[in-house]
Amino acid sequence: MTDHTKQKILVALDGSDRAFEAIRYISGLPPFQQMHLVLFTILDKIPEIYWDLGQGDMYSHRIKEAQAWQATKQQEIEAYMKNAQMNLLKFGFSEDAVSVKIQERKIGATRDIIKEAKRGYSAVVIGRKGHSKIKGLIFGSVATKLLASLDFVPLLVVGRFPASKKVLVAMDGSDASIRTVDYLGETLRNCDCDVTLIHVIRGEEKDFMEKAKKRITPVFSMATSHLESWGFGPSHISTKIITGAVSRAGSIVREAEEGGYGTIAVGRRGISQVREFAFGRVSNKVVQLAGKQVVWVVN
Repeated sequence: MTDHTKQKILVALDGSDRAFEAIRYISGLPPFQQMHLVLFTILDKIPEIYWDLGQGDMYSHRIKEAQAWQATKQQEIEAYMKNAQMNLLKFGFSEDAVSVKIQERKIGATRDIIKEAKRGYSAVVIGRKGHSKIKGLIFGSVATKLLASLDFVPLLVVGRFPASKKVLVAMDGSDASIRTVDYLGETLRNCDCDVTLIHVIRGEEKDFMEKAKKRITPVFSMATSHLESWGFGPSHISTKIITGAVSRAGSIVREAEEGGYGTIAVGRRGISQVREFAFGRVSNKVVQLAGKQVVWVVN
């Protein structure tokens, strides 16, 4: 069993109000208080070559303006990150459990986050889409790009989540779905969360549906056993099968919305041999459709 105190979570922020949804989500789950959170952002500074222009008098005033601009943006992002850190402290996180890292862009936002994530992190948390008020921060549609490339640690994509500790876990009988259950159980143990294991069957042919139900039954039993081993009581675990679905992802998200779930957990499937370009169709669609929920994509 992994000790939470050894887990390090990378929380990517972009200077937007929407990114604070990630802070609010994490602060609402006590197990995260036993981990170390690194609040991370990437600042796009003015290229060094620009400063060489300052050698001539005709450019000196522009250099001064650029220096003032860069100093202002640095102050703004430092204040933003400090605010994010203080918010976590208000919710009970200890000072040594939350640190801030502001990094100048090296390659590009997505690849810089991936490179940082390789330094011993157990998960990456990012907002679905942020509109930063601080010019000079580089993020854009990074969440989408990370979904397509971050295949070695779980990715938590935070939307405008409802205030709910209910978790919906998509099960398809694969090893990936069992790994999703184990990661969820380990991360949220002792969280007093309600977990529903859901399996979606496409098509309406009766014989096919009956066979599919029989195949998923032992998977549900195994997943339930795993959750119980992580400390989840039987009353906090339920299962559900949806049949005749047109879209698996659509059915999962609809169930989450109608059932008041705050989190959807899905396993990544279809891992590419090209490490930086792995993706799963269902997990992709779930993230696209789930505007309110937090989606955990587990490798």
